[in-house]
Amino acid sequence: MSIGRLAIVCLSAVIAAMSYAPQKEFGKAPSGETVELYTLTNSKGVEAAITNFGGIVVSLKVPDRNGKLGDVVLGFDALDGYLKGHPYFGAIIGRYGNRIAKGTFRLGGVEYTLARNNGENHLHGGIKGFDKVVWKAKRDGQRLELSYLSKDGEEGYPGNLAATVSYTLTDNNELRIDYSATTDKNTVVNLTNHSYFNLAGQGEGNILGHSLMIDADRFTPVDKGLIPTGELRNVEGTPFDFRKPHPIGERVDAKDEQLTLGNGYDHNFVLNGSAGSLRLAARVTEPRSGRVMEVLTTEPGVQFYIGNFLDGTIKGKGGKVYQRRYGFCLETQHFPDSPNKPNFPSVVLKPGSRYSTTTVYRFSTG
Repeated sequence: MSIGRLAIVCLSAVIAAMSYAPQKEFGKAPSGETVELYTLTNSKGVEAAITNFGGIVVSLKVPDRNGKLGDVVLGFDALDGYLKGHPYFGAIIGRYGNRIAKGTFRLGGVEYTLARNNGENHLHGGIKGFDKVVWKAKRDGQRLELSYLSKDGEEGYPGNLAATVSYTLTDNNELRIDYSATTDKNTVVNLTNHSYFNLAGQGEGNILGHSLMIDADRFTPVDKGLIPTGELRNVEGTPFDFRKPHPIGERVDAKDEQLTLGNGYDHNFVLNGSAGSLRLAARVTEPRSGRVMEVLTTEPGVQFYIGNFLDGTIKGKGGKVYQRRYGFCLETQHFPDSPNKPNFPSVVLKPGSRYSTTTVYRFSTG
């Protein structure tokens, strides 16, 4: 082999190695901090790429029924896409996932004021939530541990909150997310992950043909601002009954006030079983690829959202354009606006206690 040919082969090998490096620089945050991309790979070749900017799941490659790997989460090839603004693709959401009515809540007799960044309401932690900060990262094989100290008063929330989120890619084709937090002052906390899934592959059409089961007898209806009314409504006889599998698009255009208010599905479901125990919350099947995703969680609820506000203006990975309903989210959580709803499960965290929840996304084929 000639020297020139050898050099080309060596360079190609280096580029290939860099493309699949377990850790590489992903860019610079607005603060100037270096952002890294960590790639976790299990014994079966399943791959999860996660950045410490916002704890974002950048890609998740799982096999179809023929063993072909495909990326099933929406996002961007480079950090710039996330810095320009996006609908929370793949990110850790905090300090409070979902909405808080009018950006205010009372705790211990004190009223706290938060940013109103979703109409008159507070959404997903505010202007600079956990999705926009650089987390400290520590990798151990197939596990990535991210930590962040949210200081007292950040985005209006009380208490210094020390948060840790660990991603583990298991050999059972599971992406396990463990959330933990402590505080030095009474506060509220509700962490989740906001990945948009398309089991046919990111950018490969809408998700209306996916079949969905949610193990929930009730859901929390909302007002025009998508704030829960406080009612826990039975799903029976409504388009929100997914206790048996239904195609996502089967009833999405039904004449239903809640579907009109949400512009489709964008609602919290009250999961059956005991909160605090890891149990099956949802199962999604994509018929063409045969991919199946099961969601297990210790949380009392899950927000089901179907990308109603994607509109074709976002160009994602590989130049794919994300049209309306090209991805769905199953955001495990405590209920929206719980700080203002005493009948909802409490989201208050006190000094000396630990916030701890687990969610598992398990992939298989059928």
